[in-house]
Amino acid sequence: MDFEPGPAAADLTLRMRAFLDEWVLPAEPVYEAWRAQRRGTAAEWDLPPVVEELKAQARARGLWNLFLPSVSRLSTLDYAAVAEVSGWSPVLAPEAINCQAPDTGNMKLLHQFGTPQQQARWLEPLLDGRIRSAFAMTEPDVASSDATNVATTIRREGDSYVVSGTKWWISGAADARCAIFIVMGKTDPQAAAHRQQSMVLVPRDTPGCEITRHLPTFGYQDQHGHSEIAFHDVRVPAENLLGAEGDGFAIAQARLGPGRVHHCMRLIGMAERAIELMVRRAQSRVAFGRPLADQGVVREQIAQSRIEVEQARLLVLKTAWLIDSYGAQRAVTEIAAIKVVCPRVACAVVDRAIQIHGGAGMSDDTPLASFYVWARALRLADGPDEVHLRTVARHELGKHESTT
Repeated sequence: MDFEPGPAAADLTLRMRAFLDEWVLPAEPVYEAWRAQRRGTAAEWDLPPVVEELKAQARARGLWNLFLPSVSRLSTLDYAAVAEVSGWSPVLAPEAINCQAPDTGNMKLLHQFGTPQQQARWLEPLLDGRIRSAFAMTEPDVASSDATNVATTIRREGDSYVVSGTKWWISGAADARCAIFIVMGKTDPQAAAHRQQSMVLVPRDTPGCEITRHLPTFGYQDQHGHSEIAFHDVRVPAENLLGAEGDGFAIAQARLGPGRVHHCMRLIGMAERAIELMVRRAQSRVAFGRPLADQGVVREQIAQSRIEVEQARLLVLKTAWLIDSYGAQRAVTEIAAIKVVCPRVACAVVDRAIQIHGGAGMSDDTPLASFYVWARALRLADGPDEVHLRTVARHELGKHESTT
């Protein structure tokens, strides 16, 4: 296995790091101050102008849509290094380079399964950064960790599909720029379990589409929001079907492989920034007559964090290499494994950094508290740990079935 990026990828990673240091990190306090003035008001989900400034800078530097191989010519492994750098500022950097979830996964689906008409209407403005999108699968009344459970119905009526049901934790829906929902529901409850589901494109302004509330994550509301949406007999043209009827489950699975590599490398970048903050705090803070960095328990926390991050990174890079070399189907176990490992490692590292910062770690004076919310949420987003552990265990047990 060779994890060394090619010359083009190495150059892009260096340019991404320079962009982060020169533009993104200095923009963080500007972004937060703008949002703080509007928190709790109707303008809470408006986009701070500094984001558009960052996007213009990213485009001028050739750092745009790098996640999509057909556009960037980067492999999954190549893009992994860029994704890690963007994880140092998980709110601003990915959006600045138009590589923020859920848009990345949605653009991939539209690129892979969309008709020319769907691509012209939705993919092109997404690639241009003019609109945003959401992926509506999770529901409040069923265990959505099993995608075959979805209860939302999509029924064919003449030249239309009618969508009825409720979705929640729909990331990005609070942002007025979110113009399109990719909605997963059941078109044929009598079909085989994995052929009952389909996906349709529902424009935000379609009659009957109601955002009923915005859901905070551990009390934190990000600018894009996570929302509950009710679909009251929402009628869309039949040509809004994504793929074919019954393809919904397979399309959802196609969205996940490289996307999980992106998520996990961003988590590693976040953990790297937490280690940097941890070390700086330990070197500058004095307790009991000595810098914290001289205390054995603190040194152990720093060392443990470094070891865990290195292990996690290597597993993600192996996964990216497998996807590039053999396809996502050959990397199913590794894709599941990194989705468990990386949020756990990020949570642990950020938690240690918070501990070393003391009370400051729980405040908004550092990004650590928001990092913890982000990392902890990703132990549930895209499927909870338990689902991925089940996948790893099933594959491991399967290797030994013939010997028992």
